[in-house]
Amino acid sequence: MNIIIDTREKPKAIEKIVKEFDLQGIKYVRSKLFCGDYQSLDNARLVIDRKQDLQELCGNVCQQHERFKNELIRAMEQGIKIVILCEHGKDILSIDDVLFWQNPRRTMVRWKTVNGKKVKEVVSAKAINGDKLYKSLCTIRDRYNVDFVFCNKNETGKKIIEILGGTYDS
Repeated sequence: MNIIIDTREKPKAIEKIVKEFDLQGIKYVRSKLFCGDYQSLDNARLVIDRKQDLQELCGNVCQQHERFKNELIRAMEQGIKIVILCEHGKDILSIDDVLFWQNPRRTMVRWKTVNGKKVKEVVSAKAINGDKLYKSLCTIRDRYNVDFVFCNKNETGKKIIEILGGTYDS
C-alpha cells in the first residue's frame, strides 16, 4: 500500500503515524491533497481527515463552519468519501459517545481584575457541549456522507492503514 500524506500535516504531529507506517512496511509520500489528510494511491475516492481531538473537530464544525462545509461539498461533488478520524481518547469511541462530552472551554476559568478586585470569569460559558456537537455531527454524517471514527492517539497509524487498506467497515 502507498499512502499520500497531505503536506499541511505538521511533521511533529504525525511522527507516531509515520513510525507505524514504517513498522508495517507502508510506503508514503507527502503531497498536497484536494481534501483530507491521508489517501491511498489504490483508492483516490476515499480520504481521511484527521482531527487531534473533539476540541479541534468542534472548532471546525462551529467557528470554521463555512470552510469545513465547503471542503465536504467539494469532496461530495468529486465522489470522494471522507472519513473523519478523531484522536480523542478512550472515553470517546463512537459518535454516540460525543453526546456526553463536556467541553472543557465551558468550565475553564480565567482571573481578571475589576475595580481593583480579582474576579473569576468563565472563558467561554457559551461553548458548544456534547449534545449540540453530536447533533451537528449526525447532520454532517447524513448530509455529506461522512463517517466519524474515533481512536486513541497511539492507534492512529493502525486506524489509517485499516481504513485506507480496505479492512474498514463503515
